[in-house]
Formats: sequence, structure tokens, C-alpha cells
Amino acid sequence: MASRFLLVGLLLATISLVALASDPSPLQDFCVADTDSKVLVNGFVCKDPKMVKAEDFTFRGLNKMGDTNNPVGSNVTQVNVNQLPGLNTFGISMVRIDYAPYGQNAPHTHPRATEILVVIEGSLLVGFVTSNTDNKLFTQRLEKGDVFVFPEGLIHFQQNVGHGYAVAIAALSSQNPGAITIANAVFGSDPKISDDILAKAFQVDKEVIDKIQSNF
Repeated sequence: MASRFLLVGLLLATISLVALASDPSPLQDFCVADTDSKVLVNGFVCKDPKMVKAEDFTFRGLNKMGDTNNPVGSNVTQVNVNQLPGLNTFGISMVRIDYAPYGQNAPHTHPRATEILVVIEGSLLVGFVTSNTDNKLFTQRLEKGDVFVFPEGLIHFQQNVGHGYAVAIAALSSQNPGAITIANAVFGSDPKISDDILAKAFQVDKEVIDKIQSNF
């Protein structure tokens, strides 16, 4: 009997901890980010509601094509809390992604968000890889109007496989999802990761690593 009560007590404690770990419900209609505040919190402190304007909830320019003249042939126009202060505490953001012919949004992760993407124009090859040790690739070719979801934290990519320019819009489940481009982080860190470490990790000669690092 005592062990049964102990088991029930542990179960209730576990449920309580899970409940406390979830995102809290908003305690006000909005919390527009005060980007000028020197107070450091997880996110941004709220602007005085009396100082809030409609412009705090407005972003213009997502209709404009981004500059894809770069080595990977893509451009990401972000609309997160840094561009749209009214997103603060809402747990959402979005991006426009432009792709030159055969351009790609290189393999990357969003450490704080799941992403759902819809193709607006063109054809994209998209995919994500599951975590160790399976490392299973889920990939799909998308056409205009198709939707694909990338789970939070997993490495994913998109590549334009059409002959013209392509455009996609994506929504993310964080006001500031973050992005870690794998190649930039591994080969372009400051200071550099030792070529001994990378050579062993990628199972290539150090000269190959040095060459790749020089490109970043």
C-alpha cells in the first residue's frame, strides 16, 4: 500500500513538473519589445503600452525579392522580433526565402523553432535529417502551393531544382528562432576549430580542412 501511494505521489510530481515547464499564458494583450531597454531578460522587456503604435505590429517589404547574388544563391528575409517588435512573447515569426536557379538554403538548424514552409513560386527539393544514430533523411520535391514541415532543431535544407527563380514563405514557432548554418559554424568559427579535430571528424586530410576553412 505504501509503495502504491509513493508511486502515485511520484506520478503527480512528474505531471506538476511538466506543467510548470510549459510556456506561460500571456498576462496582457501584447508586450511590444522595448529594444532600447538595458534590462536583460529572456526575450525583450515590454514597451510602455501608452507608447505603443500600430507601426510596432507592422512589417513592410516581404513582397520584395532578396539579393541572391552570393555563393549559395539564396536570400532569407527575416520577420522576427528584431524586425517586428509586436511579436515579442507571441512565439511566432516568419521568413521569405528567395532562390536563384539551382540556388540553395544550405543545411542549417533552428535551435528554438519548428518551421513550416510553403512554396510560392518554382520547384524546391527539401529535406531534413533525424538525430543520431539513425540520421535518416526525409526528402521531397515541392511544387507551387506545396507545404513541408521541418522539426525543431533538426538539420534541414532547400534547393531550387527548377530553371527559374523560386520563392517560399516559412513560419516558425519562435519570436527569435535562431539559425545555425552548419558549414559556417564548423568551418567559419572565430577563432577556428583546430584542423586536427575537423580532419578526424570528417575523416579527411588536414589540407582539405584548411582549404575549406579558407573559403569562410
